[in-house]
Amino acid sequence: MEYKVIKKLNKKQVKNLHKLYKNEWWSKDRSKKEIKKMLKHTDIVIGVVNKKGKLIAFARVLSDFVFKAEIYDVIVDKKYRGLGLGELLVKKIIKHKKLKDIKQFNLQCLNEVEPFYKKFGFKRVDNLLYMRRG
Repeated sequence: MEYKVIKKLNKKQVKNLHKLYKNEWWSKDRSKKEIKKMLKHTDIVIGVVNKKGKLIAFARVLSDFVFKAEIYDVIVDKKYRGLGLGELLVKKIIKHKKLKDIKQFNLQCLNEVEPFYKKFGFKRVDNLLYMRRG
């Protein structure tokens, strides 16, 4: 399969991202307006496009570029799952030149995908309480 890694989304790819989000329970209510604002304020974007330029996988990072980097929205189009694109996204983030000095990468995931992230050295932190407002 031919694909290309990108660091910025064009207008068409933002629409593709909106469609990807619509297919997931955790992101289905995100509007195009919110997505555009989110992208504007995201430190690092990693996308994968097919040979036609369609966004088929995506992840993003917020960071202080010293102590912590928070990984968000690791998503692969259902038609392209099982091809290693999720692994590609995580590897690109971990090895990103702007994140080379990061002391701690964090992410949130469901129990069922914990084994996927363990391959990259992530581990469950049992003494932390996940909290949310809103």
